[in-house]
Parts: sequence; structure tokens; C-alpha cells
Amino acid sequence: MMGNLKTEPALDRPDLLAAPVADALRSWAGGDRTEVAAIDPGLADTAAFCAEYGVRLDESANCVIVAGKREGVVRYAACLLLATTRADVNGVVRRHLGVRKLSFAPMDEAVALTGMEYGGITPIGLPPEWPILVDPRVLAAPSVVIGSGVRHGKLWLPGALAAELPHAEVVEGLARELG
Repeated sequence: MMGNLKTEPALDRPDLLAAPVADALRSWAGGDRTEVAAIDPGLADTAAFCAEYGVRLDESANCVIVAGKREGVVRYAACLLLATTRADVNGVVRRHLGVRKLSFAPMDEAVALTGMEYGGITPIGLPPEWPILVDPRVLAAPSVVIGSGVRHGKLWLPGALAAELPHAEVVEGLARELG
């Protein structure tokens, strides 16, 4: 149980996962330690989800997709951070990716490139050339809720497991507390 969500093994419920997420979970060693819960798709956004399902903001992690250019090539990355924080996109993330300007990827572009639904994008199943930048606070959380690639599901996993995601890089200073 997470909040008042009934979770079950994610690999048993592919109907609650985007296709790239299901494929990635089947091939990732952490897939068997990841659970999923069905949710109301109208409540997929973090604040509404947490309020309805009794999940604290510090138990919910957001995955934001950023894009920047270097030498004419667009570079994408995912940032995984707790809902109580905000990514330092123009500082730490920009420097880490080695780009001059960085912004959040446009919604339609992020959806098309990931094969996931907006509001459900998750670090599991992203294109393999994209680094996944993880804030250390995520790893310190006993468990976190993240998207499942679709708006009608949420994944649950131990926070420390995020460091084991393919292409994950733990980045100190990635996020700052909201306040």
C-alpha cells in the first residue's frame, strides 16, 4: 500500500503501463521490485494525485524532460526529483549536459519521443541515449511514486532503486527545495 493506493507487481499489470515502460521493466533488474496502482487519469497531476490518494509530496517524484542544443544537436535528459523540489535547470542541469541554453522539452515533443502520455512520463523506458539525472533526495526516500507512462497508473518503487535505472546519474544539487 502507498497512501490509500492498492499496489500490485507492475509486471502483472501491463494495462497500467505505456509500452516502452512495460518493455523496460521486463529487462531491468529492478522491474520485479516495482509495483503499480490504477488511478483516475484526471488526477494524474502531482498535487491532485497526492491529495486524493493520501500520498505525501515527499513520497512523489516527478520526471521532467529537458532539451538543449550543443553543436547543432538537440540533447535530451530526464530529471527525477521529489515533488517538494524544483530542478536547477539553468544552473546544474545545463552545465551537466554541457549546453548553452536549456529548457523544458515541449509537451508534444516529449510525448512523441518517449511514447508516453503527458502527465505520466517516467524515467523507466526512456530512449537509451537520454541520461536520467536523479536528485539524491529521491534515493533517500524509503519509497517513491512516479508515473507509469500513462495517466491512469502510477508506479511505486524503493527510492534507492532509482540509482539503478539504466543511464541514471545521481547529481548533487540537481534540485532545490520549494519555498
